[in-house]
Amino acid sequence: MWELTYPILIIILSNTVYNICTKSTPEGVNSFAALTITYLVAAAVSFVVFLITNGGKNIFAEFSKTNWSSFVLGVVIIGLELGYILAYRNGWQMNTLSVTANISLAVILLVIAFVFYHETLTLKQIIGMLLCAGGLVLISL
Repeated sequence: MWELTYPILIIILSNTVYNICTKSTPEGVNSFAALTITYLVAAAVSFVVFLITNGGKNIFAEFSKTNWSSFVLGVVIIGLELGYILAYRNGWQMNTLSVTANISLAVILLVIAFVFYHETLTLKQIIGMLLCAGGLVLISL
């Protein structure tokens, strides 16, 4: 049970702090300057933790196991971060931005999972998507 619980707790805690930090990004700073600092810190922390957890394996051999997804993820994460910074700067409230983005994402991923990964789409999930859509309407009123 703990194997299922602790990752979601990390996601929830990280996402909470993420939104606080993103909303706190200074208005006057160039977004890409802030993101450069963010990703320099992230790269340094990732590399140190990689070295600690690598277990003595060849570092270059581990890097060679990656594929295109690591490179695309790097680009996509910049879009994600920039989108949140710009949304907050353009007036989105913390109490609606994350909910709107995450509900929209969940609905899109249900469809993508069904179409491209042949995961099951149940009646409950379809009803959930409709309820989410209704919730988005209520949040925006």
